[in-house]
Amino acid sequence: MSDSDNSILLIGESGAGKTHFGAQLLKRLLQAEGALRMDGAATNLEPFQAAMQRLDEGMAADHTATATYVDSVWPITDAQGRRAQLIWPDYGGEQIKTISTSRRVPVAWRERVLPAQSWLLLIRLQHTRVSDDIFSRPLQQLGGGGTAQRAAALSDQSRLIELLQMMIYIGAPAVSEQMIRPRLTVLLTCWDELKTEELPGSILQQQLPMLTDFIKSTWASPEVLGLSALERPLHPRDQDPEYAARGPEQFGYVVLPDGQRSTDLTLPIQRLLIDLA
Repeated sequence: MSDSDNSILLIGESGAGKTHFGAQLLKRLLQAEGALRMDGAATNLEPFQAAMQRLDEGMAADHTATATYVDSVWPITDAQGRRAQLIWPDYGGEQIKTISTSRRVPVAWRERVLPAQSWLLLIRLQHTRVSDDIFSRPLQQLGGGGTAQRAAALSDQSRLIELLQMMIYIGAPAVSEQMIRPRLTVLLTCWDELKTEELPGSILQQQLPMLTDFIKSTWASPEVLGLSALERPLHPRDQDPEYAARGPEQFGYVVLPDGQRSTDLTLPIQRLLIDLA
């Protein structure tokens, strides 16, 4: 299997924290300070480099404009020589939500999904709507007893399930048992904001139970990890002097499925790389 076939597709809606994660991950890959390093020339790094500069100044990166579109491909390798390509599609993240709401998968996305051997799904729990939707309550209740009718909409977890179902249909339409390929890792971003000691899998089960049950019933061995790319909130205009003085590479951590913490932000991807071997 070539490096281009051995690809890991990153999936995350707007606001999930892709910008800060990408900037922190890029710095570590270039400096080879973790389990992974860059293995050749990456494409379209400009947005991530701009975010790195903001973090170096102790400030949060600017929000990526909805219209911004960058397909960034990063060749990566680990100490054992396992190689893959990390694919960052649609840097702005809006296409993910559009796929679910329009129920149409663009040709470009089909071309990304088909060869991907692993999916890395970024979810920011603080930004998910978990109120009742058309799957959890009867329509007459959602409509106010039939008098004050209001639109019934999909909750965020229902929309995420639908997104995964469409991607599965594209990549493996004949699946009849739990999937081994593509592998799936769920990365719960902005973990520090949750202020919890729960395991990542437990907190996902508590807050998005329907999505969790779908993932467990569909994949043979999915993983759920936590991620705090910055470790603390940063302001887009006011500088954090300590952050700038110490450097952003001194901040950030991942929470492994068993609750252990590591400052190596490459681990969620490296664990997928091991499974691809």
